[in-house]
Amino acid sequence: MKKKNASILALLTISFCSFNYPAPPVKFPYKDPKLPVEKRVTDLLSRMTVAEKIRQLDMYWGHEVANMQGHEAVSVSDSAKINIGTQGIGSVHDLYPLTAAVTNQIQRYALEKTRLGIPVLFIEEGLHGYESLGSTTFPTPMALAGAWDTTIVHQAGRIIATEVRAHGVNMILGPVLCLPRDPRWGRVEETYGEDPYLAAANGVAMVKGLQGNKLSDDNAVISEPKHFAVHGIPEAGSNTAPVNIGEREARSSFLYVFEKAVREGGAMGMMAAYSEIDGIPCVDNHWLLQDVLRKEWGFKGFVLSDLGAIKMSLNNHRVASNPADALAQTFTAGLDMQFYDFPHVQFFNAVTAALKSGQLSAANLNRAVSNVLRVKFMLGLFDHPFIDEDLLKKVNHTEASRAVALQAAREGISLLKNENSLLPLGPGVHSVAVIGPLAQSTYLGGYANKQGKGVAIVEGLKQRAGNSLEIKYEEGYSADTSAAQQTENLQKAVNTVNNADVAIVVLGEDIKEVGEGKDRSNLDLNGQQSRLIEAIYKTGKPTVVVLFNGRPLCINWVAKKIPAIVESWFLGDTGGLAVADVLLGKVNPSGKLPMTFPRSVGQLPYYYDHKPTSRHVYVDQDTSALFPFGYGLSYTTFQYSGLSISPASIPLSGSPDISITIKNTGKVEGTEVVQLYIRDVVASVTTPVKALKGFKRISLKPGESGIVKFKLDNKELMLWNRQMKHVVEPGEFKVMIGSSSEDIRATGSFYVK
Repeated sequence: MKKKNASILALLTISFCSFNYPAPPVKFPYKDPKLPVEKRVTDLLSRMTVAEKIRQLDMYWGHEVANMQGHEAVSVSDSAKINIGTQGIGSVHDLYPLTAAVTNQIQRYALEKTRLGIPVLFIEEGLHGYESLGSTTFPTPMALAGAWDTTIVHQAGRIIATEVRAHGVNMILGPVLCLPRDPRWGRVEETYGEDPYLAAANGVAMVKGLQGNKLSDDNAVISEPKHFAVHGIPEAGSNTAPVNIGEREARSSFLYVFEKAVREGGAMGMMAAYSEIDGIPCVDNHWLLQDVLRKEWGFKGFVLSDLGAIKMSLNNHRVASNPADALAQTFTAGLDMQFYDFPHVQFFNAVTAALKSGQLSAANLNRAVSNVLRVKFMLGLFDHPFIDEDLLKKVNHTEASRAVALQAAREGISLLKNENSLLPLGPGVHSVAVIGPLAQSTYLGGYANKQGKGVAIVEGLKQRAGNSLEIKYEEGYSADTSAAQQTENLQKAVNTVNNADVAIVVLGEDIKEVGEGKDRSNLDLNGQQSRLIEAIYKTGKPTVVVLFNGRPLCINWVAKKIPAIVESWFLGDTGGLAVADVLLGKVNPSGKLPMTFPRSVGQLPYYYDHKPTSRHVYVDQDTSALFPFGYGLSYTTFQYSGLSISPASIPLSGSPDISITIKNTGKVEGTEVVQLYIRDVVASVTTPVKALKGFKRISLKPGESGIVKFKLDNKELMLWNRQMKHVVEPGEFKVMIGSSSEDIRATGSFYVK
């Protein structure tokens, strides 16, 4: 009896222990890192409830999960647990964690406390540097484009990704691949300029730089090109306004840039634009989001709304009757995640209602969720979700990163005018008057570190000149002073210039008139700046104008009267140092304009690769551009000779080899950006008078020659014919090589048979 009781006691003990200490749960396939991503996505999707699926399509605000200190998150908040709950969330934006400890804690909660352990995607801004305290800020994309150097753009992308991922952030909203044919649009500074080929080359370089070798690496993030698509030519240059364009032109120019980013860059994110194309909002455009993006280009990532763009279908475009209708339309069309469009509860209820009514199918819901989950798996968030918290101090804003930023800034500066070789400032210059409040500006450019400051131009000159120059500064004008004070400020500036050898006047755009939502009706200098430069000109002192701006400006008077003009754009961390290096001759400028400078807004749109019948002929104005696309001077001169095109005749699938010899015929070392343009002489549809199809930088010492070689890609010969087929047509192609789109130095032809 004792033995029997002992046996029963043993069984009860085993049963009790088993109840309190369950065996480890079976490892679901989606948690197996050895399985292909698609199998993991399919398995996880099959285990999700409808509620869990809907929450994956929602974006949360940093304030909802963290304690914020201004722009940055300092710690996880109690509300994080409430908002993440047991069902999880798709993404978090506007978090900007000060350290990876913040993202790690949020991620740990999502993995350990939600039913399925689906990680959070952290999404932030980083167009030309991570938009967070202490990060490296590069020149704005417009200035990066001015360098015509995809290598430096790729390096910038790698540095941005490294700093971003070290914070625990996984995705960057960029690059901007819009083609801004109307510089009144405030967001011009965010783009790589007006030309499809140049913008695509820089876009691919940035996408590859951001995404690195493997998305799961600790120095790689998802790149999300925007704004898809044709957002850069809004009606009247007004942000989010309608876009009026035909399919052929859209495909030939605007979609071309995004296609390159997807096919060649491998971009895994995409942002749908606010605007409408031919009456259909981009967020609701099935042809754009499904037929073109996914079926034609093979895009495998996920599409995010621009902030509030889905809600615009309801409130602005008026193509939806209620939130459920708006969300059903956009998810059916191919969108995958909202961006603060509707409050979370309203979003959840609206999607649920759309499913119940049949407006949104379960298949389209599953497609959207799968696209979001796919990038989370590819980022390695399920397998190694946490970032080494010591990594940030090793990689953030290093000397090496700052050196790349300085090099990019130097290369992006364009010399627009230099009469009598006023620049660089020579040994005969002992004192310089630096004039204009923008000379003291430390503005980094749009979508940059909010609290960060660059090196101002006047400070850069002082640092670089040391004791070799006497540098005095006067602002010359101030927006918030009385008329009497304005007169006094102007006189002080004139007096300072009268007592100097040279005046450097910084003109351009105040941060109140450039950037997103800051579109302009004119592109002239404001009245205070015009009065200032005219007063300085009357002193008779040699004068240099440095432009500090985000878009091309109409500076006709300055271009006519002032002997030297330098375009600096917004150059990021080290901008003032780079400008000083050019002014003092420590660097020979090599930048070329990525956008045409018009003479007036009456010429707009004005871009170099226009159609043959595009005319800007007026009775009251010169018809030419003030400064053409691709333009930029040097402190030396270059000679072009020996154009070679081989073979002279190619098949439909062929690609000619083109080369030309460049010689430095000046007295100092310099870098020339050699530009290759072509013209399809006779075609079935109209084609541009010239189109950029290649560019290369070549550095030469005085008297030195070098050969620049191009392999013209067969795809660059294609057009969209009358049947909307992408083909190469037989016939003559004219080749033009030069120093700008207007300064063509050599021409030739080849034939496609």
